[in-house]
Amino acid sequence: MPETAAKPSKRATTAPKPKAKGSVAAQPAKAPEATKRASKYTPQLVAEIFARISTGEPLLQICRDENMPTRQAVYDWVWRDESVALQFARAREQGCDAMAEEALVIANTPFTGLKKVYSSGGDTTVTVTEEDMLGHRKLQIETRLKLLACWNPKKYGTNVQMGGDPGNPLVIDAASEAKELLAALLVNIELTKQAKVHA
Repeated sequence: MPETAAKPSKRATTAPKPKAKGSVAAQPAKAPEATKRASKYTPQLVAEIFARISTGEPLLQICRDENMPTRQAVYDWVWRDESVALQFARAREQGCDAMAEEALVIANTPFTGLKKVYSSGGDTTVTVTEEDMLGHRKLQIETRLKLLACWNPKKYGTNVQMGGDPGNPLVIDAASEAKELLAALLVNIELTKQAKVHA
């Protein structure tokens, strides 16, 4: 059996490249410094987070700040402790009310901006007008209202339920409707009899 020689590795055969005189060797890239994130539960930290949630600030935005825990850490605290869960629910409800009030402020406050209209021809003329940014305000309001309707449909939803709601059941009073219908039929029969007698 013929013997085969092992191939030398490329690392062993390549010589280091000579450095140019006066050049500096490349520094390895530094890993980004890890931000210090709070992960330990403290009543002060929870109170600060819930105070910000109650003003309508989203938890995702709060957790992006330095020295704040991750969203998952906050939800872990909520799932582990019933009193924290109640505080969280209360803060969310107040935050929803704050968002609804904010939508009203946006609706009542004009926002002036520049609108550029380009002509669709050979020449490129631009018309610039200053006007209220109604489309942008409408988007802000609708986004808030749709989120509120999803998060708290009983309070902010527009769904009208006809029946099956335990808090407001549909009641049909068939007895009074039947009495009214019977009385109308009797009057109709009596009038028909009188018309036949006089005819």
